[in-house]
Amino acid sequence: MLIHLLYDWMVRADVLVAIHVIIALAASAHIVLTKDEPHAAVGWVGLVWLSPIIGSGLYYTLGINRIRRSAASIMGHEEAKALDHVALKQLSQAGILPDPGMRQLAHVGNHVGGLPILSSNEIQPLINGDEAYPAMLAAIASAKQSVMLSSYIFDNDAIGAEFVAALKKAKQRGVEVRVLVDATGSRYSFPSIIRPLRQAGIKCARFMPNLQPTRISTINLRSHRKIMVVDGVIGFTGGMNIRQGNCIKRNFPSPVQDLHFRVVGPVVAHLRQAFIEDWVFTTREQLAGEMWAPKIVELQEQQKGILARGVLDGPDRDFEKTLWTILGAVGAARRRIRILTPYFLPDATTIRFLCVAAMSGVEIDIILPEQNNILPVQWAAMATLTPLLQKGCRVYLSPPPFDHSKVMLVDDAWTMIGSANWDARSLRLNFEFNIECFSHDFAAQMHDIFAAKLVNARPLTLADIQARPMPVKLRDGVMRLMAPYL
Repeated sequence: MLIHLLYDWMVRADVLVAIHVIIALAASAHIVLTKDEPHAAVGWVGLVWLSPIIGSGLYYTLGINRIRRSAASIMGHEEAKALDHVALKQLSQAGILPDPGMRQLAHVGNHVGGLPILSSNEIQPLINGDEAYPAMLAAIASAKQSVMLSSYIFDNDAIGAEFVAALKKAKQRGVEVRVLVDATGSRYSFPSIIRPLRQAGIKCARFMPNLQPTRISTINLRSHRKIMVVDGVIGFTGGMNIRQGNCIKRNFPSPVQDLHFRVVGPVVAHLRQAFIEDWVFTTREQLAGEMWAPKIVELQEQQKGILARGVLDGPDRDFEKTLWTILGAVGAARRRIRILTPYFLPDATTIRFLCVAAMSGVEIDIILPEQNNILPVQWAAMATLTPLLQKGCRVYLSPPPFDHSKVMLVDDAWTMIGSANWDARSLRLNFEFNIECFSHDFAAQMHDIFAAKLVNARPLTLADIQARPMPVKLRDGVMRLMAPYL
């Protein structure tokens, strides 16, 4: 009897080993063929072989990008013609830009972005929810045809209730309203905002519900975009979610500083494009017809207009477009680079680009929050800063409240605004939306905002980094190894 049991166990073990080998071989082949970075490939292969079945399951769940989306339904023929008419001014030869570095950067974006640079735009920075939310609510109140609203977080709180009420009134006026909230972001408040939206009769959806068994492989792929488009004419985008903490002056708990932007002009069509891609992907509803069409409105005084281009980024056909844009911007810099971001975990290539720029004489200033709202990210960031400080980059820590703003400035003519952070989650996993702006006037305005934040920030020196106690250095170093997953 014992011999039979032992034999049965050996047979089953052989079967399990055979299954493990077959699955591991298949997973390894996929890793070798699809992973661009050797260290990532080696890490996944090691996990697959050294953790039988479990390693392959983790790779299937977290390591494979399965997002494939079609853009065929995004724009109708007439809309594309209208946009192309404006795009004739898009610097296809980059001749309008007097600065050679900006012409170089425009060409990088032409190759990377896939969208045209459009002239005659107006972009207004809105500081914190105190300025952004009233402007957004006023735009909803003025809507006559359509409102598209997408947010990573849309909290069911006092501010969320104001937005639901405004959207409900717009719907009652006959305005078509669509609201898209990321499934993970919708759970930042309980109960979620989805129920109040549906009770108000507003068509809404969650982007990639990740608790469904069929969605487990996309659990890491979130829509981090913040976009609102009203009547195809007025747009809002930036880094700001919809939650009461962003209203600093109203003294809500857990205050958060942030920047958002009101956009008018042809580039609003790029905001619209990003929303419709996500909406069609999520709901399969085609948003076609006049009420959803972009209105290509050019400013009367074109000399004051901003040249701008939307940068759609995500783990699909738009993979790493923001990262390539950042690298192009660092490479094009001649005088200074300014970076404002809440989460700073750049990869080795980006760090080298910044170091080379600093060694070539480019002034590089980076503002990070002194107290991050995600401690492991703060620890990992501390372990990332040493080579930058060694090569001459300057790092500053801004005092509370936590600053969630995201801006990159190059020289005095180029600015990137939007939703992306300087971390792997934003640059490789999330769906993000940014705008690159070619304008001396707008850059000067954003330099002023950056300088105002710099006044209250304290410099972080190489001596500060080196003076950390050994246990803290070890903790930060371990977290740095986890940077691709934070």
